Amino acid sequence: MALPPFLAALLTRAGVLREQETIAEEDALAFRSPLVPTDSVAGRSLVIVIAIMTFLAALAASAALLVSQASVEWRAEASSEASLQLRPTPGRDMEADLKTAAEILRNTPGVREAQIYTKAESEALLSPWLGEGLDLSELPTPRIVVVKLDPKQRPDLLVLRAELAEAVPSAVLDDHHLFLERLGDMARAVVAVSALIFILIVGAMGIAVASATRAAVSTNREIVEVLHIVGAADTFIAREFERRFLALGLRGAAIGGGAAIASLMLAKTLTHSWRATAGAEQMEAIFGDFSIGPEGFVIILMLAAGIALVTGRLSQAIVFRHLRRLG
Repeated sequence: MALPPFLAALLTRAGVLREQETIAEEDALAFRSPLVPTDSVAGRSLVIVIAIMTFLAALAASAALLVSQASVEWRAEASSEASLQLRPTPGRDMEADLKTAAEILRNTPGVREAQIYTKAESEALLSPWLGEGLDLSELPTPRIVVVKLDPKQRPDLLVLRAELAEAVPSAVLDDHHLFLERLGDMARAVVAVSALIFILIVGAMGIAVASATRAAVSTNREIVEVLHIVGAADTFIAREFERRFLALGLRGAAIGGGAAIASLMLAKTLTHSWRATAGAEQMEAIFGDFSIGPEGFVIILMLAAGIALVTGRLSQAIVFRHLRRLG
């Protein structure tokens, strides 16, 4: 017996719906499998990229931290000292002027110590510029008095300069303020460059993650579209991508952050081993002993965790954008 047209259409529609539900269930089960497997070329490549970017970002942040810490130490050390220079003047007794200047300095509140450099010690200060083995006895070499200042009770340098100029006209007191300003400018420049490098690295990593997410969406486009058509929530689909990319980000960030910490510890060990060499002294003058302290390690760990979270969130945002285009 032939069925009425409306009933036949209804049954046909029900059969199509049941078939679509079966396909959706199968696709959902397939979707439960990793979208970007870590054992695939895409997954391994993304982990490597994240690890490299995390390593470089951690080194840039560590360099900024090391230079900032070293700059504080430089300025603290330089600001605790001053130097008095006495130039040879015809008709004046250099040794008597040195003793007079040192006595004035020692009697000034805020001055801890005034050490007179001998003629040989003063001449040795010129050797880095003039070379070794030169006879400087015939040259009018200035004499130096090194002054240790009390950081808690600094003397009034204007009054002290006036008093020294009256007693010893050839005396020049230098509190190293120009040197301190240059140190501060250099440290700020290094920190700014490190921050710029850090931003560029994070931006490049974001582009890499975005490209990997788009590739994963394109590869699983049919599954995503079917789930979207049958009514799967966008948050459910995006969360699956976020979880997978978060796992990849955590793995890459852990590798990169661990490598950065190991590199800093190795650099610290090598610096201690090469401490006697000129190169090591220069590196230690700029970066200290490569010890970033507990707060530095915490910053690197937080950086690695932040990169992993950004990886997951960025992938989720890209999937949401794709789903909105599907309507």
